[in-house]
Amino acid sequence: MSSLRVTTFLLVTGLLTLSQTGQQKGAPKASPSLPLRIFRTDPARYQNAVKAHSGAGSLRYMILVDGSIFNTNLLFIHRGVLAPHSSIGHHIHRQIEEMYVIFDNRARFTVNGRTSELGAGAMVPCLMGSSHGIYNPTDRETQWMNIGVAAVKGKYDAEDLKDDLVNTRLDPQPQFAVEWIDRKLLKPTMNVHKGKGTLLFRRIWSHETFKSNWGFIDHVVVPGGSSIGYHRHDLHEECYLIVAGRGRVTVDGETAEVGPGNAIPCLLHQSHGIYNHTDQDLELLNIAVSREKGNFDATDLGNDLTPRNP
Repeated sequence: MSSLRVTTFLLVTGLLTLSQTGQQKGAPKASPSLPLRIFRTDPARYQNAVKAHSGAGSLRYMILVDGSIFNTNLLFIHRGVLAPHSSIGHHIHRQIEEMYVIFDNRARFTVNGRTSELGAGAMVPCLMGSSHGIYNPTDRETQWMNIGVAAVKGKYDAEDLKDDLVNTRLDPQPQFAVEWIDRKLLKPTMNVHKGKGTLLFRRIWSHETFKSNWGFIDHVVVPGGSSIGYHRHDLHEECYLIVAGRGRVTVDGETAEVGPGNAIPCLLHQSHGIYNHTDQDLELLNIAVSREKGNFDATDLGNDLTPRNP
């Protein structure tokens, strides 16, 4: 979809313009404050993509996370909705890997020519060289997300296979890898990065799954009054995606309140953590990409973040 590249340019241009506002000519460029570095899902900003990758109908989406700000090869996180009886057509990438996710309703996922219909919470990896697509066969919208990681930083490629996937034969059981965003699969974990309380945690996907430097996707629930403690990574980057609830995220000494649909980049060497100051669960996905495949690190900074206020 050529409009993806245009949108990325506009987002980057807007961010650079914002960061330079009010500076004198020749002065060092200051980073925007933390609230301006948080990406926010906004259906009012969704673009309409008709017949995406030669698919049927339409997709409304936005680039939630622009990967150009990352030092690693995270390329994008797209957020949007698949319209009823619409699809992202069968296509293949040879330079990037993707992860298709649906948050509600149902959709038919196709990987390497095999198709199965899956329900809410399905996460399906589309590895480099694997053909894939998705179709919404229902009469209502399906909430959708796509995460992309490039083999070469910033490099996007796609080859459309001219199949809208509307009339594919269904396998009763998936013949491809699939996992689920499912709270019932979470396990208790105490004092994560010297944070407060007991979290619920599961590593849904690990680096062994991927061909790229994609590190992992974690599913985490932070109960009220608990936290992921303040810490830093020098070998990989993370992006917190808030699924439900509210909390206070701290990055390099700045704290801001976050809620559903927000994505918070945690770049190399940036200290970060998150505290749930409410009495409701905070649910998030943590998406990580390494500088080198399989290499991760963490330095705990001994702060549970409970005193922080925005």
